[in-house]
Amino acid sequence: MSETNDVLYLGSRRYSSWSMRGWLAVAMAGIEVKERVIPLSGGATPAIRAVSPSGLVPCLEHRGALIWDSLAIVEYAAEFKPEIWPGERIARAHARAISAEMHSGFRELRIAMPMNCCRHAPGGSRTQGVLDDIGRIEAIWAGTRSRFGAGGDFLFGADFTGADIMFAPVASRFLTYDPPLSDASRAYIAAVRAHKLVAAWYEAAAAEPDSWKLEKYEAVE
Repeated sequence: MSETNDVLYLGSRRYSSWSMRGWLAVAMAGIEVKERVIPLSGGATPAIRAVSPSGLVPCLEHRGALIWDSLAIVEYAAEFKPEIWPGERIARAHARAISAEMHSGFRELRIAMPMNCCRHAPGGSRTQGVLDDIGRIEAIWAGTRSRFGAGGDFLFGADFTGADIMFAPVASRFLTYDPPLSDASRAYIAAVRAHKLVAAWYEAAAAEPDSWKLEKYEAVE
């Protein structure tokens, strides 16, 4: 990779679902950046506030642009690689709609099943709210693949898209906590986990120092 002053700021890969989305988009688009990982310790820490206006990661500095939201980073990456979104108008609109729903919703699932991509801990809270979130996610996956996903393992067929990026951390959560899921959902999760960029994220997460581990996420059952 050539020298660059552009930077992608990430949280700990083990835990940061939003960072995973931003990194996958940047990597997919082939945007050359330095990566700086800021270990998470809870909330908007001074280290994160020093680089991100929102106090959140990911945050991308690239060619004069500053983007501090994961979905905005996906859209920015698509300016360099339009294939991040499906090429057909209706499919592209659907991909953006389900990505936006993922971005803004599923709060109960996020709280009950925090991301820890290096751990397998079947269980987690199964409140009605969590089960409703899981049901809605499975409905999105099934409906999208039925309508747009013919001939491939991903939501829109053979190509890994921005919608798959947005749902990749959900697949990670489901691998960690192993809730009851349909066979079709499990097949989709396996395809996401096997994608070369997702696999690279997992590999980098596993290589992070033990000193970055947070007990509140390691102890979740």
